[in-house]
Amino acid sequence: MSSLSVAGRRPVLADLVPGALARDAVLVAGGAALTGAAAQILIPVPGSPVPMTGQTFAALLVGAALGWKRGALSMALYLAVGAAGFGWFQNGSSGLFGASAGYIVGFVLAGALVGALAGRGGDRTPLRTAGTMVLGNLAIYSIGVPWLMASTGFGLSTALEKGVVPFLVGDALKIAVAAALLPGTWALVSPLSENKHGRKES
Repeated sequence: MSSLSVAGRRPVLADLVPGALARDAVLVAGGAALTGAAAQILIPVPGSPVPMTGQTFAALLVGAALGWKRGALSMALYLAVGAAGFGWFQNGSSGLFGASAGYIVGFVLAGALVGALAGRGGDRTPLRTAGTMVLGNLAIYSIGVPWLMASTGFGLSTALEKGVVPFLVGDALKIAVAAALLPGTWALVSPLSENKHGRKES
């Protein structure tokens, strides 16, 4: 079991990969890189300073697959490297400034939260996965919206109108995909999980 695993909890998908410290380092870096790649999928939202990107979905999947410590570390790495000047934020940008930077900070919290819930079986059924992803999205908004207000001078209602409402349909679609993808992946790997951990996961 990984040095970053918590005794007594259910495994997350990353626990099924052989190795320990080196594996964790590769998974953390890989999760950050995946999020950076997904950030380049960008759709401008008319009237909003925050575009729609694939990075939110990637951040939530990374958290669920890696568990709370590796998920949070992966998102913290993504945040730190981008803030330091590496252009893997949206549209190849870097630096921790602008109206949408708070959402990126929120990825760290979401990675930890979603990973913790996944470690308690929150990614094993479609309904549990949907609930886990909803909470992960709320964690991102909990930092992204106040940051948007501070950087633009928007009031709360305007920030919600421009920084939350336009993304709800996309969030729902991402949650639906995750609700199919994660439990489906567990169904495929459950024999490996049973062999590795000596008990059936439900």
